[in-house]
Amino acid sequence: MRRVIAIAVAGLGLAGCSSFSTPDYLTVDYYKPKPAAVQLQLESTPPGAEARTSIGPGCKTPCSVSVTPPEGVTSFLVNYAMPGREPAALPVQVSRTEGGLFSAGTTRLEPNPVVAELRAPAPPPRAHKPMHPKPKKPREAAAPAESVFPNPGQAPPPLR
Repeated sequence: MRRVIAIAVAGLGLAGCSSFSTPDYLTVDYYKPKPAAVQLQLESTPPGAEARTSIGPGCKTPCSVSVTPPEGVTSFLVNYAMPGREPAALPVQVSRTEGGLFSAGTTRLEPNPVVAELRAPAPPPRAHKPMHPKPKKPREAAAPAESVFPNPGQAPPPLR
């Protein structure tokens, strides 16, 4: 019975060591720390706008959201919207520094805080004046001077 227990314990011990010989694409890196969340401050002029990041979280300004940019992401957008105002979208740059064996890597967001100015929409364009002038009133015709050509509706002038 002791032999069976000893063989079982040895087998389990060797099974734990087998993970060191697996290919890189199958291994799980337990020692690499997960990226830390970074606080991103969102503000707008006027306050009270809905702000949402393109990687997920959002809130009503002024506020702060916790952002964890995925690996490989170097930038993302913050979209602002408010009724009666034009929407705005501002880019945020992500910069990372690698950590060592005893230190964690850091993630930095620029700009932080992200401030957007939401403008009122432009007034509609005015109606343009027509390019042609107003029609002129016709002038009353002056009495025609005697013409060499007779008017077809009149009797011919007397001969002299």
